[in-house]
Amino acid sequence: MKLSIIMPVLDEAVSIEAALMALGPYRARGVEVIVADGCSSDDTADLARPLADSVFTAARGRASQMNAGAAAAHGDLLLFLHADTKLPEDADRLVLDGIARSGSLWGRFDVRIEGSVAFGVIASAMNWRSRLTGIATGDQAMFVTQETFERVGGFPAIALMEDVALSARLKRIGKPLALRARVATSSRRWRKHGALRTTLLMWRLRLAYYFGADPAKLARAYGYR
Repeated sequence: MKLSIIMPVLDEAVSIEAALMALGPYRARGVEVIVADGCSSDDTADLARPLADSVFTAARGRASQMNAGAAAAHGDLLLFLHADTKLPEDADRLVLDGIARSGSLWGRFDVRIEGSVAFGVIASAMNWRSRLTGIATGDQAMFVTQETFERVGGFPAIALMEDVALSARLKRIGKPLALRARVATSSRRWRKHGALRTTLLMWRLRLAYYFGADPAKLARAYGYR
């Protein structure tokens, strides 16, 4: 199976080169790297082009950007990676071997949040919740076969919780492969707004979504504009 990594980005000029250089070894092994830029106002797309197989502009919004990336991908297996998240060593092998061994059609990694012990506690809670519910989040580098992704209609066109909504769709088909290897995600949002405040906000937004709140309103509360 061929793996395609899809990275949705927006105004990531400061960090995009480092994020894509970290994927260089994967490209050397034949992994396709696609960058879907949501009309950045900086030089993100120009900086990304020498370091990816494909860079293009898509309608702003993680769901639409990732769907556009999936449509352009040539891989049998899609992995969605945030620009501020780093894959563990040999992530391609872990995913491909795990899918082949388990027969699963989708899955995710465990996550760790870079920084203090407090972030470690938050990450452990995220991993535990994900194993209990079968719901994955974008920070966990979700992966899914191209065929299955198309079968469920991709990410729903909503402003927030697109990862939760996709997980719910995929759960109807089968259980996720929960890899214990950890991706490392940036703590920048937690540090900017406070660890406790950010965690409580995420819980509140997820609960509100569960009870039918408008994702557009939730996105504004989360800080998206």
